[in-house]
Amino acid sequence: MTDAHFMREALELARRGIGLTSPNPMVGAVIALHGETVGRGFHTWDGVKHAEVLALEEAGEKARGARVYVTLEPCSHTGRTGSCAEALIAAGVRKVYAASMDPNPVVSGEGFRKLREAGIAVEITPEFQEEAEKLNEPFFHFMRTGRPLVTLKSALTLDGKIAAPEDNTGWITSERARAHVQELRHAADAMITGIGTVLADDPLLNDRSGLPRARPLLRVVLDSTLRIPLESRLVRTAANDVIVAATSAASPERKKALEARGVEVRIFDGPRGRVDIRDAIGMLAGRRCLSVMIEAGSKVNWAALEASAVDKVFLYYAPKILGGLESLPMAGGAGRQRRVDAILLERTTVFPIPPDEFAVEAYIRREA
Repeated sequence: MTDAHFMREALELARRGIGLTSPNPMVGAVIALHGETVGRGFHTWDGVKHAEVLALEEAGEKARGARVYVTLEPCSHTGRTGSCAEALIAAGVRKVYAASMDPNPVVSGEGFRKLREAGIAVEITPEFQEEAEKLNEPFFHFMRTGRPLVTLKSALTLDGKIAAPEDNTGWITSERARAHVQELRHAADAMITGIGTVLADDPLLNDRSGLPRARPLLRVVLDSTLRIPLESRLVRTAANDVIVAATSAASPERKKALEARGVEVRIFDGPRGRVDIRDAIGMLAGRRCLSVMIEAGSKVNWAALEASAVDKVFLYYAPKILGGLESLPMAGGAGRQRRVDAILLERTTVFPIPPDEFAVEAYIRREA
């Protein structure tokens, strides 16, 4: 077996941690001796132990003199667990291949340094670096910026509409596209929507993937004056996982009524009497939410884009045209008044959804 084979195996193991590791990264580890896998491991938050330690435990004495393939630099510090770098040193492994360096400033480079000082060869595999970093994109973003990776998701017709002026029953996109959305939700730590969407659709905003997750999906509603109905599905299903972001103009009595039903109410006063969405996202950062999805209406989508609160978009397109001036676009509000002032995107990827749909993933271009 080649080094590439073992690293791909480690990456596949890491993917088994989707929804199970936050606020930690997903990590997979493979230990190989004489061309055969002797130990495997992947991290989960509830399981506590890191991927390298689990792989070492499975390998036992066969770890001595073996090669280790890990998707992220072994940690060098003691947190909930001991140092993985020291565990590898104690096990007597011969060489460590890593797909990426840990962006955590507490670790970054230190794990590799410890291994090399102990006489263990270290090799970073650049051909797998992009894949490994994409797998842990929210973790890398959080470590580098201190804020969650915010993805704006929307389902659109080909002419960019998300709602008709009257009857909006039915779905824009297919069941297959909607199933992929659930995969995105499963990988997210929090969802944000606006009160307009709650009043119009009475959504649950839950993870319907059916897959296990380590943390409850936080559901956040931007609702300046606390108009959210007490009988709404979000309020009725609140279990320490629903937050309503309001302003100081909201009724204290209404706040108490929501809190009595298990809804957390937070105040984030912003411009023009609206909730400050960046402050609301900052609150989620304080709770170590690495990834946040915005699934909202036209006004909230534009407010988030205009406030530079969005890092990337994931747009699902259906082969339909609504037309008309009254059908709502994906981003409404005032918009930009000149084409030269348009919000620019980059690193665009198109994903086909057979037979006739597609999705577009793109990143907001930041000014240098």
